[in-house]
Amino acid sequence: MIKALRTVGRYIMLMGRVFARPERMRMFFRQYINEIEQLGVNSIGIVLLISFFIGAVITIQIKLNIESPFMPRWTVGYVTREIMLLEFSSSIMCLILAGKVGSNIASELGTMRVTQQIDALEIMGVNSANYLILPKIAAMVSTIPLMVTFSIFAGIIGAFCTCWFGGIMSAVDLEYGLQYMFVEWFIWCGIIKSLFFAFIIASVSAFFGYTVEGGSIEVGKASTDSVVCSSVLILFADLILTQLLMG
Repeated sequence: MIKALRTVGRYIMLMGRVFARPERMRMFFRQYINEIEQLGVNSIGIVLLISFFIGAVITIQIKLNIESPFMPRWTVGYVTREIMLLEFSSSIMCLILAGKVGSNIASELGTMRVTQQIDALEIMGVNSANYLILPKIAAMVSTIPLMVTFSIFAGIIGAFCTCWFGGIMSAVDLEYGLQYMFVEWFIWCGIIKSLFFAFIIASVSAFFGYTVEGGSIEVGKASTDSVVCSSVLILFADLILTQLLMG
């Protein structure tokens, strides 16, 4: 318990250093653009691929499991849309990104710590926490709504592909179900939740990487701890935010 409280205190103190005003805005924006490419743009491919297949699998599973003469055929499209909007494209996708992006951030900062690059920045009078971590957090929070939008569209395209090429049901019925009782607020709920999840992924992973002590073994352990901790916090935040936004 004492160790957990100490870790939370160190995290809060680090975030206090991170959110200081950047000393050189030009350098900050340069780092910010680089992090957008590294953390955001390079993750779009895996987001599209996973969302496409998940949308297809959800459609097939729902069609097989709710086959009933008492259920209208467009129910498959309706349930697929609700799953993609409310949970998968925000929560589950951020869990996947916690493994890809979180481990990347933790290992990068951890390697810089053990090779004394961060110490060199401190000696030069640079606020290393602000210089290294703030662009990563800003890049993740900026690009995550775009990735959520892409995930929704890729999932819907995957659902249609199962109808066009798999022939499990009529695409007209699927389309009607996707449009039936559409609530625009559900999209905003997914985007709002993903903003919090993006901050958790970037800040927690950066904390574990920035505070590494030791050598390469500790860097690997910090990378694993960052993914585990980020995933747990995302699930906890998902519970709280869903209750606040939908309750």
